Amino acid sequence: MSQPDIILEADDVVVRFPGPGAGPLGLRRRSVQAVNGVSLQVRRGETIGIVGESGSGKSTLGRALLGLEPISGGHVLLDGLAVSDGRRADLKALRRRTAMVFQDPANSLNPRLTVGETLAEVLRVHGKAPRGGTDPRVAELLAMVGLDPALASRRPAALSGGQCQRVGIARALAVEPSLVIADECVAALDVSIQGQVINLFLDLKERIGLTLIFIAHDLAVVRRLCDRVAVMYLGRIVEEGPTESVFRAPRHPYTAALIASIPEIDPNIALPLAPMGGEPPSPLDPPPGCPFHPRCTYAEDRCRTGPAPALRRADDHGWACILEPGTLPAPVREPPTSPPPTTREAFPCPDPA
Repeated sequence: MSQPDIILEADDVVVRFPGPGAGPLGLRRRSVQAVNGVSLQVRRGETIGIVGESGSGKSTLGRALLGLEPISGGHVLLDGLAVSDGRRADLKALRRRTAMVFQDPANSLNPRLTVGETLAEVLRVHGKAPRGGTDPRVAELLAMVGLDPALASRRPAALSGGQCQRVGIARALAVEPSLVIADECVAALDVSIQGQVINLFLDLKERIGLTLIFIAHDLAVVRRLCDRVAVMYLGRIVEEGPTESVFRAPRHPYTAALIASIPEIDPNIALPLAPMGGEPPSPLDPPPGCPFHPRCTYAEDRCRTGPAPALRRADDHGWACILEPGTLPAPVREPPTSPPPTTREAFPCPDPA
């Protein structure tokens, strides 16, 4: 059974897809293992970031946790309920208690429906509409995400990208979810609009105790928003722990290379010298041993053979590497001594009218 403060628990989750192309007659095609034995716990009220390069499996993991992709192995528990077993009643409960914010803010909304109709549809389907109709709740949801309730009469084509993404967040909140998964939800937005959306999530976390899985490739944003971070590489979690602990003292070379690659706006600070070379291996033909060893400057002979290193833990910090804590050099840019802002001061930019 899950601990009382654990809202979501993934245990050894595997997601496979058929490989590209048709194999010879009578032969099976190779499969792509997009998620490879991921175990993860999400505590109630926390924000956990899932980061990694494109193709690392982070979006597939997020969709699998919500039952939007079939799981090939492992289990997912939501408040102790086994939602990965495919039972209709459990999936229905999952839909009532979770929601997702998608990457493309415009294409995730029905262009034929107004904003009000989109939100009202969710309220009716999930039985969240008050007796007096949906209009009061629609207005409340729009105000909650910083939008003028008058926008309820507009269609997505008449809104900006930032406004569409706020509508997507309002749609997710309409089901009053226990958990929200945001999949690269700021990647398609301008930097200033990204800041406004991050501010919104920070406010929702304070006001309603939002539990959020935030999938992104921008580590700077993750560091501002998230309590914990999980780093994925080739379908595996290679490091996981409290955000400041991971950023101050990464224990996996891949994490250290990602942190070293964060852009620095100070022109007096030199760019890092090739923190990570090469490209991620194909998931159709992953390397033996540690999947990161072809790109790792610390790789030893034992990293190149046998099974991939298991995730080991110390001080609530896990890493899948043979290196001992303290082996990797400290980050060039030390994080600030004060904790990350938890209010709009993190991204002090005005909200849209």
